[in-house]
Amino acid sequence: MNANDGRDEPILIVPPRAVSESQSQMAEVVLPNDANPLGNLLGGRLMHLIDIAGALAAHRHSHSHVVTASIDHIDFRRPVQIGDLLILKSSVNRAFNTSMETGVKCWVENYIAGTKRHVSSAYLTFVAVDRHGIHVPVPPVVPETPEEKRRFEDAGHRREAHKRERERKKATRQVQG
Repeated sequence: MNANDGRDEPILIVPPRAVSESQSQMAEVVLPNDANPLGNLLGGRLMHLIDIAGALAAHRHSHSHVVTASIDHIDFRRPVQIGDLLILKSSVNRAFNTSMETGVKCWVENYIAGTKRHVSSAYLTFVAVDRHGIHVPVPPVVPETPEEKRRFEDAGHRREAHKRERERKKATRQVQG
């Protein structure tokens, strides 16, 4: 086998990338077909948009196809109403071997009143894959600002907590037989 494990796509070694290189932003106007009977955006629709926004940052960082591995945490802080302009901002917090944690923050902008309010936040993990679905390496993230450095460290802590939880569940399953 060659260095590509028999695949026809080359494995590229890419240099580290700054967080700013992956940052993405989406805007969406909330329409009636996206809302519940109270006129608020459906939570599942917001989750869908968050998944897309997170994938944009992961794709930009990895220069690869990406698949969602997990949604670690999501907060619905305030309702989003029909007619609101929803802004989703995403960036890669940290990259591991083939996976990346992205953070997505959602804001509602009232373009008439000139106000913005934070409505939701989420952390998602994406895995970079080639066109055959095989995991591919991703470049390291270089955090530059104090906020990026904090998010980088927090992502490492969340990853360790997930690892401990997986090990605890595995041990519990083995005891239960």
